[in-house]
Amino acid sequence: MRVGIGYDVHPLVRGRKLVLGGIEIPFDNGLDGHSDADVLVHAIIDALLGAAGLGDIGSHFPPEARYKDISSINLLHQVRTLLRANGWQVNNVDATVVAEQPRLSPFIAQMQRRISETLGISPEQVGVKSTTSKGLGFLGKGEGIAAHAVALVERSGSEGI
Repeated sequence: MRVGIGYDVHPLVRGRKLVLGGIEIPFDNGLDGHSDADVLVHAIIDALLGAAGLGDIGSHFPPEARYKDISSINLLHQVRTLLRANGWQVNNVDATVVAEQPRLSPFIAQMQRRISETLGISPEQVGVKSTTSKGLGFLGKGEGIAAHAVALVERSGSEGI
């Protein structure tokens, strides 16, 4: 078994959809980034890649035209395939989104289901929580959203041992 951690942060801007955990969240602003800028899924991707010793999100999905505005759930599915090809399976992920607004609790179960379906694990194996920065820093001023994630992967059979 191996553990990895991930972190991502993006600024909020007008004119973009807010996507977190593969779910579109109704809000006036969205996250700015090359893909859909889903900080939650990006943090999970980095945690999974780190746990498996396979680099980071930027090394697999650089800011190239083919990834412009791509769904991060699509990228997560590609990471699942990569993990399997290298003899790893996801045991569980746990993540926290840091955002002053919008209120995310009504969407947590949907995020867990979407992430678990993409990873091929049960929703009970995906923890998603939300918190605020209590008004501190750029996150607390509502200028961006961040996410932290931890993932546990394990060898699937004898591949790569």
